[in-house]
Amino acid sequence: MKTTDVFNGDADGICALHQLRLAQPQPEARLITGVKRDIALLQQIEEERGGQITVLDISLDKNRASLLKLLANGCTVLYVDHHYAGEVPVSERLTVHIDPEPLLCTSLIVNWLLEDKHALWAVAGAFGDNLDEAALQLARRLGLSQEDTERLREIGILLNYNGYGAALDDLYFHPAELYRLVRPYENPLAFHAESPALRTLREGCQNDMDRALSAKPLHEDKAGRVFRLPAEAWARRVSGVCANAFANQRPAQAHALLTENRDGSLLVSVRAPLQNRNGADLLCRQFPSGGGRAAAAGINALPADQLDDFIKAFSCQFGRQAV
Repeated sequence: MKTTDVFNGDADGICALHQLRLAQPQPEARLITGVKRDIALLQQIEEERGGQITVLDISLDKNRASLLKLLANGCTVLYVDHHYAGEVPVSERLTVHIDPEPLLCTSLIVNWLLEDKHALWAVAGAFGDNLDEAALQLARRLGLSQEDTERLREIGILLNYNGYGAALDDLYFHPAELYRLVRPYENPLAFHAESPALRTLREGCQNDMDRALSAKPLHEDKAGRVFRLPAEAWARRVSGVCANAFANQRPAQAHALLTENRDGSLLVSVRAPLQNRNGADLLCRQFPSGGGRAAAAGINALPADQLDDFIKAFSCQFGRQAV
C-alpha cells in the first residue's frame, strides 16, 4: 500500500514524524511538507486513492475538505495534531489523536502514543514550539542533565527557525530535506554533535536574531507589544524564533511580530502571554488566512490596510486577559 507522510515543516512536525518513523519505519513513504505556514497540505494529495496517510501537526479544520475526499477515496488516515480542529469527521478509516491543550504539541502527543520510546526527540519538539515548561518537565522525568537539556532546546529552536519564511527559497533547507538529514539519528544528542546542517542553522539564526532583536515596538500597551520587520528574507526566517524570544522577555504580556511579505501584505506571528496561553487563535481567526492554536497563532497575509484593525483587536483580546 502506498504510504504518504504529511507534516508541518517546523520543529514539532519534523520531531513528531521522526519519532513515529523510528518506531514504525516507512523508508519509502512520500513526504509532503512546506514552510511552517503552508498548512493546507492535504490539497496536494486529495485525489489519492487507497493509500495509507499519516498527518502530523497541521490543522484538521484547514484540511477538512481534502481529508473528506481522501476518506471517500478509500484512504486510511492517521491524524495527530494539537491545533483547533473544529468538527472531526467520523470514519472507520480515520484514526485521530488531537488535543489542543495549550501545553501540548504534536511531538508530545506522539511521545505519549509511543510510551517514551524516543522521548528525547519529543523534548526537542516541545522546545521548538516554545513549550519550555512541558519540555523541561519531560526532560526532568527522563533524568537529563542540564547540558543535554540545553542541547535539545537548541535543536528545537533551530529546526523551528528553518521552517519560517514566506516561500521555500527563504529557508536554508527544504523541510523534507531537513527531515532526511535528521532521519539517520536515533539520538538527537548525536545529531547535535555531528550535523553540519545544525551548524549552518546555528550561524544563520544568530545573524538574523542579532538584527531582529534591535527592533523597537511599533505599538505597546498593557496587553503587550507589536513589532514590525522589513520585507527581507532574514526577517521572514526569524519571525517565529524572534516572536518566542520577545514572549520570553515579558511572559505576562502578548506579542505580535509583523513581517512584510513581497506583495505588501503582512506575515503575522502572535504569542499569547506565557502566563496565560490563550487567545492567539481567537485573534488570528478574525482575519483572512489566520489560524493556529491558543498559545501561538498567525496570519499568513494580513492586508496592509487592516494593520490598525489588527492592533485594535490585539489590544482588545489580550487587554481583557490582562485584567
